[in-house]
Amino acid sequence: MGSTLADVAAHAGVSVQTVSNALNNPALLKQTTLERVLASVAALGYSPNLQAKRLRHGTVSTIGVRIEPATDNIASSLLDRFLHELTGRADARGQHVVVFTAESDDDEVRRVRSLASQRVADRFLLTSTHADDTRAPALLDAGLPFVAFGRPWGPAPAHSWVDVDGAAGTREATEALLDAGHRRVGFVGWPIGSGSGDDRRRGWASAMQERTGLGDDDLEAITVRCTDLLSDAVDATAPLIAGDVDALVCASDALAAGAIGAAMEAGRSLPVIGFDNTALALGIGFSSVDQSVGQVADAVLDALDGEPGAVTMLVTPQLVRRQHVRWGIAPNDRGPSPS
Repeated sequence: MGSTLADVAAHAGVSVQTVSNALNNPALLKQTTLERVLASVAALGYSPNLQAKRLRHGTVSTIGVRIEPATDNIASSLLDRFLHELTGRADARGQHVVVFTAESDDDEVRRVRSLASQRVADRFLLTSTHADDTRAPALLDAGLPFVAFGRPWGPAPAHSWVDVDGAAGTREATEALLDAGHRRVGFVGWPIGSGSGDDRRRGWASAMQERTGLGDDDLEAITVRCTDLLSDAVDATAPLIAGDVDALVCASDALAAGAIGAAMEAGRSLPVIGFDNTALALGIGFSSVDQSVGQVADAVLDALDGEPGAVTMLVTPQLVRRQHVRWGIAPNDRGPSPS
């Protein structure tokens, strides 16, 4: 039989309440007392009965997350990485993640209501936010606690969300190329109206305007837009490659790979920077903006664990530089080493 709270209290020479404070409210104790109690916890191998605690507080400490259908989309691996980080970091907090499927936003709301009513999960994470997203209002109306990974891309009631600052990521990428001496840095993005795609173009455009003086029309002339399919990106990027651009910033790694395909067909070499830092970027050897999904996972958990009220946060991504002889950029002291 495992040690109890009373066993720890007796071993440390303190009251049971003091042990409880050490585990749940350590700021209430003197440092010497806290250290003595924690030493006893370690010596006896005491592990709190989390299930009993959850029953007392009427919670199950489980986060429900919808998983997307399997696709050939390269960016889908990003959500897999995020769920891995979220699950591990939740486990370290004594919490769990349960995944479920849904065919649509309305179906997801129904599934969330069902999981909550069956006490399978008591908090939820929304992913893949988009324009006209009805999920957040529905969960607010139902009184269900949730956080969105992704900001609202249009009018929405106040709610908690965590997102990656895409504009900051593409701005850093563009500035890295400008610092290396490139001046005609083109942009490969998604069709207008994609919230995250428009945000990523803004970061590129702001850096180009400030550093090169190009106006909106000039920037539009070195911008191409297409779907996230690699084959579409090859065709869409060919005119830029045939022109006078000397480097490219892309809204995703799939678009970057397509740009490299177009460059290879044209016999050109130029730096290309993607977004998401997927295995594709590592395999081909081009630089990419990493979304810092570990930081996102921590921010999501902090928001779920925080006091009631809307919490919003933008996580700053980081440029990962790679030195491929044809597609890479030179290293410097800014930014992490390739991984």
